[in-house]
Amino acid sequence: MATEAGEDQPPERHPFVDRPNRTLVALSVPVMLSLIAEPLTGLVDTAFVARLGATPLAALGVGTVLLSSTLWIFNFLGVGTQTEVAHALGAADRARAREVSGVALALSVAVGCILAVLLWPLLGPISRVMGASGAIEHGAVVYLEIRLLGAPAVIAMMATFGALRGLHDMRTPLYIAAGSNALNALLDAVLIHGLGPVPAYGIAGAAWATTVSHWIGAILGAASVRRRLGRPRHLSFRHARALLVVGRDLFFRTALLVAFIALGTRVATRLGSDAGAAHQAVRQVWLLTALALDAFAASAQSLVGYFLGAQQIRLARRVATLALLWSVGTGAALLVAMLALEDVAALALVPPTARELFASAWWVAALAQPLNAVSFVTDGIHWGTRDYRYLRNAMLLASLVGSALLLASDAQGRASVFGIWAITGLWILMRAGLGALRVWPGVGQAPLARISRSPPSPRNPPERSRDRRCPPIGKQRPPRPSTTAPPPARRAYDASLDPTSSCCDTASPTGRRIGGRRSTTRASPPSAESRPTPPPSTWRSFPSTPST
Repeated sequence: MATEAGEDQPPERHPFVDRPNRTLVALSVPVMLSLIAEPLTGLVDTAFVARLGATPLAALGVGTVLLSSTLWIFNFLGVGTQTEVAHALGAADRARAREVSGVALALSVAVGCILAVLLWPLLGPISRVMGASGAIEHGAVVYLEIRLLGAPAVIAMMATFGALRGLHDMRTPLYIAAGSNALNALLDAVLIHGLGPVPAYGIAGAAWATTVSHWIGAILGAASVRRRLGRPRHLSFRHARALLVVGRDLFFRTALLVAFIALGTRVATRLGSDAGAAHQAVRQVWLLTALALDAFAASAQSLVGYFLGAQQIRLARRVATLALLWSVGTGAALLVAMLALEDVAALALVPPTARELFASAWWVAALAQPLNAVSFVTDGIHWGTRDYRYLRNAMLLASLVGSALLLASDAQGRASVFGIWAITGLWILMRAGLGALRVWPGVGQAPLARISRSPPSPRNPPERSRDRRCPPIGKQRPPRPSTTAPPPARRAYDASLDPTSSCCDTASPTGRRIGGRRSTTRASPPSAESRPTPPPSTWRSFPSTPST
């Protein structure tokens, strides 16, 4: 564990400074694989339960939709933890990173327990709202009762993965997610159909397999965070309140996103079974491509948070630009891949009667991939800058417009699968445009448009001042030689230009502030002994092993 003395040292030189593209890709690839690995749990359960028949499979579908939608809303604990830990890492404040991680883990367990207690008596009515009845309702309730026992573990995995990604450790979440999925598949084979002395538990066995694998993943994640940061000495209510404030904005934003997607599904279902099948196939592929694009968002979030914590806004903006370019390039590649694989997707995902409806919607979803890329990566950038309220407001505006168009088309009888995805494309375009304008050029109180006022150092180069009366910090020009003696006010002004301070916030040797003003006080130039000595560079390679 790091010593207290080591925690006060400045952060090491980040490899992004020398190898920006390589660093961004190296961080994004493990995130992409881990994001793809997480949904595989549901696919593995579906493959095993499908052998039991249509009724258990329908019950599994009801249970997974209800639980995943509910737990997804609490992803703010992962997002907020990742941003706060990244900022603390950039500021070389390991103690704050340790406290935030501990508070997030405690909150996740508490929220999971409260959620399980509140939902337990409502499982039957909620299943009936989803259209389940009879044997399907019974199976869904049995599945959900067991899965709720693992709700604290699922939310705890979000928090621990956020803490690890905030530390720029993208591989550990990948290993944990892959190991959890492998364990889930092994337990599914044993518990669902039985093996040797172990009886067959059916859909309950699928629930137990997933619950056990999630708890083991949560324990491994918490152990990894403790190994990297150590055990927190105390849990601060201040950090808990900050995470809950983040949760307020992200909870509202996520609810709007889920509501818009659900509304589109509802309109498509009302058009008939073929329209519903075509829309479902396009939506599933669209969600899968979102996982690939979200990898650059997660990496940008960690890097932007790190450099803002280190007060290096130029590097934070450079991260944003490179992440945008890589994400748009990935979106363009997905566009080409979707157009090339249209026939394969239609053959594998939709019945023959729905393929005509599928084709038009598929083209719209494919052409929207570059816009999707901009939308996702700007979400990650704004998460890294803690600009949660702006994200909430942007999602509110886009969802209001998109929902109004969907409802109007449905009410007028002009709805179609192509129209639903055209409106979805407009919804994505609004999110992408609003997200990009916040960074380029930076509308409103944009965090990346603010100028750092910290003194220059090897890890924090001087920023350009917005005040034209003041030259950049650390780059003051020496006074020009003159044959005549300057007036007393000019001598006081020249003497005040200390290279270690800003020209807009300096004081004369007599104590009067004279930056940018004329002064009638005579002042003599400071002696060499009185000038502060800049601290030596303490850069090291990144990352480094904490001192013990």
